[in-house]
Amino acid sequence: MPYINIKVAGKISVEQKKEIAKDISDSIQRVLGKSKKSCYIVFDEVERENWAVGDMLLSEKKKDG
Repeated sequence: MPYINIKVAGKISVEQKKEIAKDISDSIQRVLGKSKKSCYIVFDEVERENWAVGDMLLSEKKKDG
């Protein structure tokens, strides 16, 4: 049972989550031969003020495009 935990800074849309889940489960099936139905994917959306790179909170950094 593959378990994949994806952490992102900020919010992502339901459509983006669906696309990511499809791509990852397709890869797991192709590479590992595991059924998509056995692949668990969890999205953790972390507020930018709760994530830092070095000594700078992401909420203080300019967002990348």
